[in-house]
Order: sequence, then structure tokens, then C-alpha cells
Amino acid sequence: MQQTISASNFADIMGVSKATLLKWESNGTFVPSIDKAGNKFFFIDKLLNVPEISNMVHSAWEEEMQTQPLRPYTSIELFAGAGGLALGMEKAGFSHVLLNEIDHDACVTLQYNRPKWRVVEQDVRTISFKQFNGKVDFLSGGFPCQAFSYAGKQGGFNDTRGTLFFELARAVKEIQPKVFMGENVKGLSAHDGGRTLETIKNTIRELGYTLVEPRVLKAILYQVPQKRERLILVAIRNDLADKVQFKWPAPYHRIMTLRDAFFKGELYDTDVPPSEGQKYPPKKQKVMELVPMGGYWRDLPLEVQKEYMGGSFELEGGKTGMARRLSLDEPSLTLTCAPAQKQTERCHPTETRPLTVREYARIQTFPDEWKFAGTLSSQYKQIGNAVPVNLAYAIGRSLIRLFNDIERL
Repeated sequence: MQQTISASNFADIMGVSKATLLKWESNGTFVPSIDKAGNKFFFIDKLLNVPEISNMVHSAWEEEMQTQPLRPYTSIELFAGAGGLALGMEKAGFSHVLLNEIDHDACVTLQYNRPKWRVVEQDVRTISFKQFNGKVDFLSGGFPCQAFSYAGKQGGFNDTRGTLFFELARAVKEIQPKVFMGENVKGLSAHDGGRTLETIKNTIRELGYTLVEPRVLKAILYQVPQKRERLILVAIRNDLADKVQFKWPAPYHRIMTLRDAFFKGELYDTDVPPSEGQKYPPKKQKVMELVPMGGYWRDLPLEVQKEYMGGSFELEGGKTGMARRLSLDEPSLTLTCAPAQKQTERCHPTETRPLTVREYARIQTFPDEWKFAGTLSSQYKQIGNAVPVNLAYAIGRSLIRLFNDIERL
């Protein structure tokens, strides 16, 4: 592990704001050192009493990388998108029997990169999974987060009707896999005052599965150069649940940054290849040129701030995504479906332009040979919506260990 860690990366690991970090500094909880350029950092050996740092230093990452399936475990994935989750699971050792996705370009992407995968381009509501009953080990899906109606007092299977989670639950009911996994945005846990997650938990219980306590995983801990967080739900069929235990993946030893994503090194064998990308209009180009690396609209001259922000200038809140230039020495902010939206700016660290398609893909840890179909905006959308491949791979290894334990029963 690196012997030092930047203050901002430490804040990301801890899941706190830079303001909280300043508070810790002023009350003496964590006091950073400062390098010649004025950047704050911490020595790792001074942070070993912090569980999050200790877990990275004493991680079982290398041991977990050796995980191999005892036999090929079959899987089905719903809402497969451009294949981030499917690719990570394949790397871990799952063999995909079927992938379902409704978006045409995403299906072309999947089929082009993996001609042997059975990709079904269809509305999930029109698919019967009964033919797979008892024949598929694992089912997964990143279902879109939707509000549920609470017709019943309990909030279970029937109360999720009309939502896409219901379709995942129906597939579980029809297939009866040994294990299934749902993946969603971090905000699902607080959605509708926690009632949405409660209904999902009740549904999983009704289906005859035991839910492992859900966890929000930070992608930066799993060799992903991006501050993306995903809520992971893993459920084990009741006849197996009390005989095995799911263990969450161990973190990697260090935080990957945009330098790791864009240049030859630990993540990739080459610098990022050239590819298509959006352009800024001339007026915006002039504004963005004034933003320093890692900076945002508050780093602009006051008059430029006022003009660029318009009515938002007087409003409360940091609006830290606006006129934002990324930093080579930090992971990217969470990628969105478009690289140049005013609210969620993702400007290249050293060049004044939005990120290209290949840069986007590297931040999501897709391999360079994974090509995306469709228009430029469709490609950005597919990549922005994906589960980072390395995060999926880490979860996949944990699932393979679980299946190996089931296999030994």
C-alpha cells in the first residue's frame, strides 16, 4: 500500500466531506502533513488505528484473487445494460445462460463483444423464466429504483407489482436460484423513508430467501478510479442459508486515481487510446479554461462566476459539480449519462474538453477492447449507467466463494 494518502482520498474512504476533515484537523483528531506544493496528506502508518485504513493495509485481496469456481456456475442477468456487471461476473467465473436488456444499443454492445452470450432484447415483463426452474445457480439484476404502492399493510411481493423489482422477484420465484443479487443506487436505502427497502426485504422473505444484511460498497475500494457507491443485496435460498456464510470482498490496498485510468500502469498496459468525445461550445470552452485541476466554479474570477452561474449564484449550497474539472491525483466523481451537463460537469484534468468515450470506459474499468454501439450520446449513457467492471469482479469473487461452499455441502 502507498505509504501516504492524500487528504481528499482519505475523506472519500471515510465517507466524509472535506469540511468534516477540516473539523477533525482543527480538533486534533487527524492532523495532516503538507507537501511542498501545499497539498495535505497523511502517513499510512499513523492511521492504522482507523478500521477502514487497517482493512486496506491488512487486506486479503491477493488471496481472494486466487478464487476459482469448483465447477461452472450458471447465471441469468436482468437489466444487463452494456455489460459491466456481466463482464465482472464472467471474470469471476460465472457462465451466463441469458442476459435480458430492453435498450437496443446496449444489446448490440453485448452481442458484439460476446457473440456467444444469449442476449434477449425484450421487455422483462413479457419473459417467462419457468424453463430455467432449478437449472440456474445464480440470478442478478440492477433493477431501476421506483416507488412502490403500499396497498397491503405488510408491503411484500404483491405491493411491488408494476415495478421492475417485481420482475426480478418474479424471476426468482420462477427460477428458484440458489442465490440472487440485486444492485441499486445508494439512495435506495433511504428511498420513501426506508419503506421501499423494507418492502424489498419483506418480498425476499416471502420468496423463501434469507437476505444478507445489505451493504453500500464504495467502488474506490475495489480498484475502480471513481467515487461511485452501489447498494448490494445478496439473498440465499432458505434451504442453504443456515449452512453457509457470505463474506463481502476485501478492499484493495490503495485508491486508484485518474492517473491510473488514463496512463500505462497497474490498471492498464497502455495509455488510454484515442476515441470520440463531445466538444464544448466556444463560450463554455473559455470559462472552463479558467478552472484549475480539481477546481470548480468558485475558482473562477468573480465576474465570470456570476455570469456562468446566473440565478444559481445567489442560492445556497455548494453546487460543486458545476464547472468542475477533475484531478489526475483523485478518482473521478461518479460518471453521469452525459459528460458535459452543467450540473454535473466532468472536464478532463489537463485538457479543456469533456471526457472521451474511452476515458469514460476506463473510469468504469471496462477493458479497451470492449466496444460500445450506437450514437455518441448513447455510448456515454451505456457507460455511465454501468456497474464498474472491477467492482462487479470483486463481488463476483465473493459470490464464487459462497457457491464453492454450497457445492461442498
